[in-house]
Amino acid sequence: MFSKAIKKILFPVFITSLALVVLTFAYFEHKEIPIYNLKVAAKFILGKPNYTPYEGLIEKLGYSENDKLLIIQADDIGLAKSVNKASFEALKKGYVSSGSVMATCGYVNEVGEFAVNNPNIDLGIHLTVTSEWRDYRWGGILPAISTPSMVNKKGELKKSKKKFVLSAEPLELKKELQAQIDLTKSIGIRPTHIDSHEGALFFNQDLFRVYLEVGEENKLPVFVPKMVATHFSEKFPKPENVIVIENFYMAQKGLKTDDWESFYINTLNGLKPGVSTLIVHLGFDDDEMRLITVGHPDYGAKWRELDYRSVSSKKFEKALKRNNIKLITWKEIQKVLY
Repeated sequence: MFSKAIKKILFPVFITSLALVVLTFAYFEHKEIPIYNLKVAAKFILGKPNYTPYEGLIEKLGYSENDKLLIIQADDIGLAKSVNKASFEALKKGYVSSGSVMATCGYVNEVGEFAVNNPNIDLGIHLTVTSEWRDYRWGGILPAISTPSMVNKKGELKKSKKKFVLSAEPLELKKELQAQIDLTKSIGIRPTHIDSHEGALFFNQDLFRVYLEVGEENKLPVFVPKMVATHFSEKFPKPENVIVIENFYMAQKGLKTDDWESFYINTLNGLKPGVSTLIVHLGFDDDEMRLITVGHPDYGAKWRELDYRSVSSKKFEKALKRNNIKLITWKEIQKVLY
């Protein structure tokens, strides 16, 4: 009788727990968040990061704790001529304060030339381990034979974060990430930080550790959004060169064209004191971008031109001034760290 009573109590608990696990991973699958470890999943859901911020960063940058500091970063530089043209213009005119370069793409040499001619421009490395477009694909820097766990049969990087996370070997990953850093340096770029294309390096702890290691070994600040800082614990302390961004903004999939301007203006109006990052994807709605992003409206040709129009608009400029927002760069943070 006692055993049956226990079973009667435990069975609903078991079913409820199982349902929660299934729903959690179904949610992650829907949101394209490739987490397959239950402990890590729980930490992401609870969203309770355990880390010590870089002490005195704001003061060392020459500001006070009440100042609103913002890095506006153009991602995916090197992806296409259209992306390069829009990003170079935005960087030179001060519409954005930083850029992040994809070393694996076909137009990275243009970025090297731009960096040599504009040595004060802030450029980091958009470490790339996925190749997501349907008809425009790329491999890693290293030969496919050196990183078999990271590429498909054609030698192309995996198409999705999920495929990458489920197959990549940490040792191979480290060699490829280092090769991307080395390539950018060899063509004249002086990288100021590293971040992760599609956030693919943020979810598996073993792969995330590699990401942190290459930053530390190359004396580069490492971008980590606050949500991802849930990885850190007493057993996994945050390295000194990791900059956890408390407030990270980026237009998300499904944003309607009519809401574009309001999204960015509302972001600036609601900016909090401290260091924040706004990621944009710049380009022009031209034949090249339409061909590259066919069947992929999110972060596609129209999206990138809307982003460019937003950051270059007078309304955006006025919102920055009205909210007393100060644009900073990763280069400034790099000088503080190293």
